[in-house]
Amino acid sequence: MSNWIATDEIRGNFAKAMSEMYRHEVPQYGTLLALVEAVNRETLAAAPALHAALRDGDELARLDVERHGAIRVGTPAELAMLRRVFAVMGMYPVGYYDLSEAGVPVHSTAFRPMDDAALKRNPFRVFTSLLRLELIEDAALRQRAAEILAARDIFTPGVRELVASAEHQGGLDAAQAERFVAEALETFRWHREATVDLATYRALSGEHRLIADVVCFRGPHINHLTPRTLDIDEVQRRMPAAGIDPKAIIEGPPRRVCPILLRQTSFKALEEPIRFAGDQQGHHTARFGEIEQRGVALTRKGRALYDRLLAAAREADAGADNASHQAQLSEVFADFPDDPATLRREGLAFFHYRAVPDVAVDTRDASDVEALIERGALAATPMTYEDFLPVSAAGIFQSNLGDGVGDGYSHSNQASHSNQAQFEAALGAKVIDEIALYERRQQASLEQALAALA
Repeated sequence: MSNWIATDEIRGNFAKAMSEMYRHEVPQYGTLLALVEAVNRETLAAAPALHAALRDGDELARLDVERHGAIRVGTPAELAMLRRVFAVMGMYPVGYYDLSEAGVPVHSTAFRPMDDAALKRNPFRVFTSLLRLELIEDAALRQRAAEILAARDIFTPGVRELVASAEHQGGLDAAQAERFVAEALETFRWHREATVDLATYRALSGEHRLIADVVCFRGPHINHLTPRTLDIDEVQRRMPAAGIDPKAIIEGPPRRVCPILLRQTSFKALEEPIRFAGDQQGHHTARFGEIEQRGVALTRKGRALYDRLLAAAREADAGADNASHQAQLSEVFADFPDDPATLRREGLAFFHYRAVPDVAVDTRDASDVEALIERGALAATPMTYEDFLPVSAAGIFQSNLGDGVGDGYSHSNQASHSNQAQFEAALGAKVIDEIALYERRQQASLEQALAALA
């Protein structure tokens, strides 16, 4: 019997250490956690049905520990090594996101756990973006950025050694796992010193501020860490009173009785003092605080409807303030069913199925899902969306990089530059299709429930 520490435990310890580090680096993150915790507690107290649904779906325990982070790396080698680091924590690349469509020169995936048990234990996920150097139009600047990136190593020798050990041994023991968390954390730590002079920083920032953020430091630094709320509208409303300046609008779908996909907001990025090469002083804006509210995962049919309605809402939206934006969204999304039963029957969303004990089942109904649900023998609960929305991610990035500053790329490159094959070559693996993953999880839960009833 091996004495390897479970990947779920390593992931949980890493997520906790990351949260503690970020709270120390960005004190407003601690304020945000307290605000989200208060809103969640009050929401559950005021909505017994929601509390019961989360309890029955075994979702309550993960709520307090749930986080997602985001980082941006500069080279294929950095991305490929991150894949190996995250694998030690039971996190795998799910989904491909092309943010170039929204004027952000990166493409991305999300490293996260995949199976039901791991997600319930700790659903920590990291949205990871790779800089698209080929999208930098200035050839000399592109070459300079490549040279800067080639000269750095964002990983400690210790974490490289421990990743190799985990791969060779099939896991890490307790002492190795503890050291791994400490060593891996260094990649995500903030650096107040840039690796370039102020003129180089300004040239890269002038091309796009995200390029400067990726290229000019010793490491990628975690740029936000996101708790999950049950009422993002209330958190947004309370943020100013807590001394937090929120972004103008909440990204994603509108408020609904049955939430879908993902809604996100954030507080604006901090302007932080930086010492540049040559002992020059300046500032950099990168790190911010984000909040998310997760709803049910949508099927391909449901996602097609969502994308169509979102496009219509964006075309019609003329409001810069959140209230008018949300009102416009709600009007357009009136065409999207807003109750779980309809979402399930019309095949718009994914559900977990479970057998209800001590309910008599007519043998004629043994495989009739609707009849079993009607009889109360089979329960269907919405499956939480574990992934991200590229339009929302780009909206968060842009609002925290500074509107209209260093956006030459976004104005001159409106066409999509999607290249999943290029991203997967850099990653050294295929990304996992998130919709196919939800389909497998739903089918497995249904088969298990029907077998239990039989």
